[in-house]
Amino acid sequence: MLDVAKLRLLRAVIATGSIRSTATSLGYTPSAVSQQLAALQRDTGLRLFDRVGRGIQPTSAGRTLAGEAEHVFSALSALDGVVGDLRAGRVGSLSIGYFASAGATWLPPVVAALQSEFPELRLDLRMTEQRDGLELPDIDLFVDAPGIEHARHADVHPIVDDPFLAVVQDTDPLAHRHEVPLAELAERRWVDNDLHRGTCRRVLLDACAEAGFSPKFAVETHDYQTAIPFVGTGIGITVVPRLGIGDLPPGLTTVRLAAPEPVRHIAVSVKRTVADHPAAVRALEVLRAVAAP
Repeated sequence: MLDVAKLRLLRAVIATGSIRSTATSLGYTPSAVSQQLAALQRDTGLRLFDRVGRGIQPTSAGRTLAGEAEHVFSALSALDGVVGDLRAGRVGSLSIGYFASAGATWLPPVVAALQSEFPELRLDLRMTEQRDGLELPDIDLFVDAPGIEHARHADVHPIVDDPFLAVVQDTDPLAHRHEVPLAELAERRWVDNDLHRGTCRRVLLDACAEAGFSPKFAVETHDYQTAIPFVGTGIGITVVPRLGIGDLPPGLTTVRLAAPEPVRHIAVSVKRTVADHPAAVRALEVLRAVAAP
């Protein structure tokens, strides 16, 4: 394999026409330059220079090799630029995992900020509601809870505590109360809203168990935005994390729960391999800003 440093010397000597001038400009001794050129001739098996008096003159092979080497130096220069861009977060890719309610509310401003500040960065957005068996994204929003095993190669940062609220009709006796003990919902009909039976559901059911009951689910739906309109029909109430409520339909309101208050703890994991990437740092900043109460 040809040595790039020797090719640089070849190009410099041909450009200056002198070993001594090249040595002076590059900080070498003339003998060191001569030795490197002799080594390059051995490496290539070509005669690159002819002796002319006290100087040298490049052969046709020497000029051709120096000319073709320009492509190498251009590529290396471009590669240096890529390295600089990567350090600054201007190119490359970043994968972001999310669950539905966080994705709908928080991801748009995060993506907008990253695309504005890092226009060449490729973003890979992944729904990671079910985390089992999936490769961990570079940045992953998730609901944390006791018993969840965190990846050893990622750091976990708390983002916000997201309380569950009861969604009821405006005419419901609970509608105008500041907060309601969870146990008062024991005899009410509930609209289920969780397809995955995952961490969020476990947080809610554990709180109900602490209050001494299991919810009476009258209707099963698979997401928050489907469950909420059912409340308007009078079928029952539903209990949804604040982040998942969005704009309520007319005639509905929310009530805070207590004793105990079900709360899901939202966190973000960041792989240590990207922790210092400027885009990852910026994504975490925007997430914290948009999630702030």
